[in-house]
Amino acid sequence: MQFQLSGQKIEVTPALRSHAEAKLDRLTRLDDRIVSLNIVLSVNKLQQRAEGTLTVAGKSLHAEANENDMYVSIDKLFDTLVTQLRRYREKLCDKHQREVYEARQAVI
Repeated sequence: MQFQLSGQKIEVTPALRSHAEAKLDRLTRLDDRIVSLNIVLSVNKLQQRAEGTLTVAGKSLHAEANENDMYVSIDKLFDTLVTQLRRYREKLCDKHQREVYEARQAVI
């Protein structure tokens, strides 16, 4: 999996990078087919913004979070991405279960 962390109008410190990499484990536990994750951190006056694009096999998920603290915005970004990834995985599982059910009904 590729992981890219960049900043606009902000220097990405080793502490910010390690905080984001620590949260990355939550995503990899949900799905092992993650292709890449791109996170952009930016600052506009008092708003600290984190935007992320998660690319999974067959889908691209995007989320953003605005807070007063950069660490909190990174946490909320990962919470949103985890929620989106769970929904996507559930849709895939539901879709395949429905196809299996229909195939079994057609055989009987």
